Amino acid sequence: MSGLRIGAGSAWWGDRIEPAKLNAEQGDLDYLCFETMAEATVSAAQVRKRRDPSFPGYDTYLDDRMKAVLPGCLKRGTRIISNQGWINPDGAAQRIVELLREHGARGKKVAAVSGSLITDRIAKLGGTILENGAPVSSIASEIISAEAYLGAEPIAEALRQGADIVITGRVADPSLFLAPMMHEFGWRADDFAKLGAGSGLGHLLECGAQVTGGYFADPGFKDVSNPWDLAFPIAEVESDGSAVIAKVAGTGGAINAMTVKEQMLYEVHDPANYITPDVVVDFTTAALEQAGPDRMRVRNIGGKPRTATLKVSMGCMEGFIGEDMFFYAGPGALRRAQLAKTILEERFRIVDLKADDLRIDFLGVNAIHGEATPQDAPEPYEIAVRVAARCKTREEALKVGREIDGMAVSGVGMTGKRVPHQDRAREIIGVWSTLVPREKVAPVITWYES
Repeated sequence: MSGLRIGAGSAWWGDRIEPAKLNAEQGDLDYLCFETMAEATVSAAQVRKRRDPSFPGYDTYLDDRMKAVLPGCLKRGTRIISNQGWINPDGAAQRIVELLREHGARGKKVAAVSGSLITDRIAKLGGTILENGAPVSSIASEIISAEAYLGAEPIAEALRQGADIVITGRVADPSLFLAPMMHEFGWRADDFAKLGAGSGLGHLLECGAQVTGGYFADPGFKDVSNPWDLAFPIAEVESDGSAVIAKVAGTGGAINAMTVKEQMLYEVHDPANYITPDVVVDFTTAALEQAGPDRMRVRNIGGKPRTATLKVSMGCMEGFIGEDMFFYAGPGALRRAQLAKTILEERFRIVDLKADDLRIDFLGVNAIHGEATPQDAPEPYEIAVRVAARCKTREEALKVGREIDGMAVSGVGMTGKRVPHQDRAREIIGVWSTLVPREKVAPVITWYES
């Protein structure tokens, strides 16, 4: 194949569905790829599964996304790649088969790629925690999930075996987009120059509308037309690893050097060494050229040999957060909020709140920059006071809401208090990382047919 059209279908679990439908219907795509997993997604899914055995373990929006894009993809012959399988790729594949049959699509092959979950083995594999250097064994009792980042190879293999749809668990975001390039262009797993280029393009696509003007606009400095009508990006890829980043004509947003550069460097600590399971990407050699309105040509992204290890994301139970808010408005709002903070700090001492961390933030004043907030910041007209405490037990976390309830009649004048309809204590999932030898993680492909 000389050219390949790959479109994005989502950038995270909660992403919009309409742009994916638009790409399926008007993008003239060979492949539509969905990325739906942030680092905490798997851990949150494991927690929900423990609470609710009926939870199927895959993306809660799987039905909505597939129902939106299947008509367009089936009509065009677009193949789908998605990591919506979360902790149950096989269950997701079986559900997709049901949806295919509802659309009258018989004989379609759906491949489930699993093997990334290594929760039962992570303590034995040893290693250290990347964030603090402590041994993994030190948090073994708190680990509820451990999932290695798989690469593009098992997806490419499923495509080679004729998969119309590939559904996976944890796979590195760029790998979802690299896999069809490897398959269609015949790129070898050790051709790191090509894989670097393909993974770099995958990185440009993985965050969806961020490269087409989403998460970009700063009115008066960086303006975006019709930002309510953003399309997800499409890459027109050539066999040498160069591509044009584009979008469906007539949609809002923008594709230019600024949007592409911002996404290229997004979450990249070292542009010369962006580590993925497939290759180490080098963005420092990249060349960008405007190829027309909302069309950017990307060339010369480099690649280096892949690492001997795979990254593992570990979700751990780390207690509970108690949280609530109340409000002040009008002249003197900041003074009243400051007195309220003092009152709460003293009352937490009276009730012996056992908190590993306590924050009382004034939204609109210091909640983002904290102690770095300028002392001469303008006096706000209204303030929301957010109180949050991290505790080891739910009972301790619930003390936060109880004391804030008291502010309604035992606090500062003109305190605005919400009626507490919601649960104000929630479990905390801490996310830690480690490395494991690549050969210790074995992907598995399971087949289903509609």
